[in-house]
Amino acid sequence: MKSPFDPVPRMPIATRCALILAALGTLAGSLGAQLATPGIQAPQRHLFTWDDAALGASFIVGTMAIRPLDKSAAHALQRPDRQTRRMYRRTASFVRTVAQPGSTIIGLSMYGAGRLANNDRLAAVGLHGTEALLLGGAVGTLMKDFFGRARPFVDTTGPNPDDWQLLRGWDRGNRYQSFPSGHSTAAFAAAGAVTAETSAYWPGATYFLIGPVLYTGAAAVGLSRMYNNRHWASDVIMGAAIGTFAGMKVVRYSRIHPNNKPDQWLLNTTWIPGTGHLAFSIMPALGRFSSGRR
Repeated sequence: MKSPFDPVPRMPIATRCALILAALGTLAGSLGAQLATPGIQAPQRHLFTWDDAALGASFIVGTMAIRPLDKSAAHALQRPDRQTRRMYRRTASFVRTVAQPGSTIIGLSMYGAGRLANNDRLAAVGLHGTEALLLGGAVGTLMKDFFGRARPFVDTTGPNPDDWQLLRGWDRGNRYQSFPSGHSTAAFAAAGAVTAETSAYWPGATYFLIGPVLYTGAAAVGLSRMYNNRHWASDVIMGAAIGTFAGMKVVRYSRIHPNNKPDQWLLNTTWIPGTGHLAFSIMPALGRFSSGRR
């Protein structure tokens, strides 16, 4: 019989990583929806706020908390009993494909469908989601090249999370572009943009359905990259931070500057057949209305 004085079993390393990712995703989704929803706070006039600083600090704390687990998490996820399970392999492959190139295809498809169907909200979600992917991808690529961190599979003697060399990513290629995770950046960028965009239209659904589903899926993408031995846990956290901020900032910028050029040309321009004219409109936070200008 087990004694009550026996030590409590330690939580599996993979479970701890998943919980940290889920907690950060939940926090990001909650703050992202709150910061973007009109009526919850005064109209936004600044691209960055103190709430952003709180969210950024949370990601920093999360990165610091998970950094000591990099090596043990890599060992745990590469155990033969996990790597040989067909369900794990298929799930990892599926969520990875959904993140890249799936998120780009979905974003462009939503934009195109929204424009063809004259559904402004769908078009805005697709456009801003795609813009967030481009922004997050650009920042992530620069960081990958600059930090030159080796991926977990590179060192033949075993995973070495301390193998960093500045600027090595520029000329040594994919093997030394581990930090941050590009797939995680894409997944969280899509989640951040869609959550922020839809919070203006369906705040209740954003809090209790859209946000939790998207951020949980994004966390699964990060875990899949660790399972595939392509990224460390801290790579995933940093990718989540970059993606979340990219998604939130793209949407917030479009609301602070409703007449910005990308939105003006890609959302608010309509070709009028037979007249040879372009009609422009303005899209405020809660919807779009025609301005009657040509």
